[in-house]
Amino acid sequence: VQLQAFGGGLVQAGDSLRLTCEASGGSFSAYVLGWFRQAPGKEREFVAAQRRSGSTTYYGDSLKGRFTISRDNARNTGYLQINSLKLEDTAVYYCALASQSTILSSMYSARAWDVWGQGTQVTVSS
Repeated sequence: VQLQAFGGGLVQAGDSLRLTCEASGGSFSAYVLGWFRQAPGKEREFVAAQRRSGSTTYYGDSLKGRFTISRDNARNTGYLQINSLKLEDTAVYYCALASQSTILSSMYSARAWDVWGQGTQVTVSS
């Protein structure tokens, strides 16, 4: 499976943005979908994850409320909605996939994920 993330850009604080992750070459619905972000000089940070069926979602502790993960298995596509953007949301955002049988106990670790997209830059200005 290959992933392509897009939808980032230069936005103002308070704006909203929806990132998209398109999968190809495999069965998107067979995997847990995850989103991470990495700011300059920082480690890759877990943002959100969603089970294969979309029934359960998980969020980073400091990110609940403004971030919403979703997926459309029929379109092999995942999404990350970000509302009320803040300066500290500036980062490269990555989508990832992993097997549900192995990822649920370690989803906060970037090393546990199997497939990564190339990332999309989100820059928030004041």
